[in-house]
Formats: sequence, structure tokens, C-alpha cells
Amino acid sequence: MDSLQKILKGCLQHRKADQYRLYALFSKKMFGLCQRYAASYDEAQDILQEGFIKVFEQLPSYKGEGRLEAWIRRIFINTAIEKYRQRIYHLSLDDVVDYEGHVNQNHGPGTLNTRDILAYVQALPVQYRLVFNLYALEGYSHKEIGEALQISESTSRSNLARARMLLKDKLGKELKVVYRAI
Repeated sequence: MDSLQKILKGCLQHRKADQYRLYALFSKKMFGLCQRYAASYDEAQDILQEGFIKVFEQLPSYKGEGRLEAWIRRIFINTAIEKYRQRIYHLSLDDVVDYEGHVNQNHGPGTLNTRDILAYVQALPVQYRLVFNLYALEGYSHKEIGEALQISESTSRSNLARARMLLKDKLGKELKVVYRAI
């Protein structure tokens, strides 16, 4: 029995050491996924914690078909979507309109990096961010996104177009600053 199988067996027997090992194997990748869906670092940590709780609760249903990482990833995406559904009822018009107010300012020309881009994605209005992540990064179709978020396919397409426009606009402004400095 390979080590991952031993860890899974231990997790099924509720051994804390094996649960920690599974967490250590996947937490870094899953946190990266959580950050893409979350509006903040703290929210990403919440999704990470909730996601792993669900992984441990649902582990008995894992049949070993397909890669474990893909199965875990699916749980985390669903957890992020659930978090979105909880928040959607509490959104105000200001949350949708105030895109610029949440973006961390860049520290000068030539410093655009992955963190900056992640901050721009995180600053998107929540529904735009979810649709962008599900479509562009996870490969979901607009039909699948519509079903998951309980919106129409055309709303999914529209939200993706708006997310792209906002990101393009913000990144375009940053690149103009870089080009002027050169």
C-alpha cells in the first residue's frame, strides 16, 4: 500500500496525524484556488478551512476513481460557490459598482506581478470573479456555470465579458505606466 493510500485509510479512521498529512499535501494548492475565489486573504482562509472539513466528511464517498487532487479540487470549488451564495443575499449596489476601491495600489512602474494580478481578480465584483474563475481557470462551460450559480447562460457570458473588460482596463492602465517608464 503506497503512502497516500495509508494516509487516506488513516483519515477514514479519523487519525489526526493522517488528516494533517493530507492537509499538508494539498493545502498549498487549494489555498491558491481559494485566493482566486475569495475577496480577501481572510475569506480565502475560511474557504480553505471549510473545504478541508468537507473533504474529511466526504472522504468515505471517494471511490478512488480519478485523481484524488481533482476530487478535492471539486469540493473546494463547490465550497467557494456556496460561500458566494451565502454572500449574494447580502450584496449592496456599492459592492457591484465599487471595483476600483478594493484594488491594492501598485508600487511603481515595472512592479506588476502575480500578487497584483490576483488582487485585481479578487477586487472584481463577486459574481464577475466567480464566473471568471469558473470559466477561464476551471474550464466550466457557461451552461455549467449557470447551473452552479443559478443564473442564465447569457448572464454568465455577460458577467465574463464584464470581468474581462474590468481586468483589461486595470491591467492596461498598469502597462501604460510601465511603458512610459521605459
